[in-house]
Amino acid sequence: MYAWIWRKLPGPFAAKLTIAVVLAIGVVALLMFVVFPWLEPRLWFNEVAVN
Repeated sequence: MYAWIWRKLPGPFAAKLTIAVVLAIGVVALLMFVVFPWLEPRLWFNEVAVN
């Protein structure tokens, strides 16, 4: 899969590397700021009660 993405990126090595880094940062930002905050209240192991 990563080889397929690498082959589909346009340009020489430096451009491919830059685009790949930007894509990776974008995916991490999407997960950290959208997916995990949405998912966190729905996880069952967050309901811990200590008496």
